[in-house]
Amino acid sequence: MDESAPNSQPVEDSTAPHRTLLHLYADLVKIRLSMLVVFTAGVGCIMASGPTNTIDWLLVLWTVVGTIACAASANAINQIIEVRRDALMLRTQGRPLPSGRLSSVHGWIVAVVLAYGGLALLSLAVNIFAAGLALLTLLLYVLAYTPLKPITTFNTLVGALVGGLPPLIGWVAIRGEIDVGGWTLAAILFVWQLPHFLSLAWMYRDQYEVAGFRMLPSVTGGERAVCEATLLSTLLLIPLSLLIVTVHLAGAVYAMFALLLGIWFTWKAFAFFRHRTRTTARATFLASLLYLPLLLLVMILDRVPQVETIFVLLTPNTP
Repeated sequence: MDESAPNSQPVEDSTAPHRTLLHLYADLVKIRLSMLVVFTAGVGCIMASGPTNTIDWLLVLWTVVGTIACAASANAINQIIEVRRDALMLRTQGRPLPSGRLSSVHGWIVAVVLAYGGLALLSLAVNIFAAGLALLTLLLYVLAYTPLKPITTFNTLVGALVGGLPPLIGWVAIRGEIDVGGWTLAAILFVWQLPHFLSLAWMYRDQYEVAGFRMLPSVTGGERAVCEATLLSTLLLIPLSLLIVTVHLAGAVYAMFALLLGIWFTWKAFAFFRHRTRTTARATFLASLLYLPLLLLVMILDRVPQVETIFVLLTPNTP
């Protein structure tokens, strides 16, 4: 067991005086997390599209911009609501609101502008279905996930549900409906959230306790439960990721990479299960950061419409 004290954890270095207003906004909306949302929404668009030469890239752009605006708004509101608790955690007390470099009113203005702008763009330039899913994602994050964090450990499942919706936004942006392919993408994102956030919660369990958040590692028997859930969810990702092939969205190359990535991710989770230390938890968390973009990148490169198009182009014409 890792008994590192809370004050040994790294602190977000966002208090430097040279940071501009743009940098503060980036911290307020958790821009790196928002970019991950954008990536998954873009993957949803591409996987729902036909051959590469028929992809409506302008529609993809509007979908991505609208989605990132809504995700950024949700993250800003989350920080506004949790400003008091963030001030108690070393890893978050340097954020713009708890550090006093932005006021809550300022944060609300930014969040509202982003929400209205993102929803308006999705409604007018994409379709009402994509806008509706974006609104649902924002509301679940703000009205369900955020309030549940200090109440119940089930907040992680709600957060995972929220994280599974962005690829559906991209999917309905192209097809106007959700079918088995869209649900499969969402399921992969949902399950991936579990090892990702549980390993993070284990790393910072002491700080979460101080701030009053109810995370699974902090309850009786929770540390072992986190390791078990992390291992089981990585195991589940293997067959789930291969469903992409069975629903004819990607081919054999993707299947091979998905299998190898899944085994590697599961091996990291197994090490965490065997030895519950901060080192193995961090290794699992970092593996989650590599697993998802690599899986989605290979999925895009080996998607069935693109493979079929290349095959047709390389096949000589017959009389």
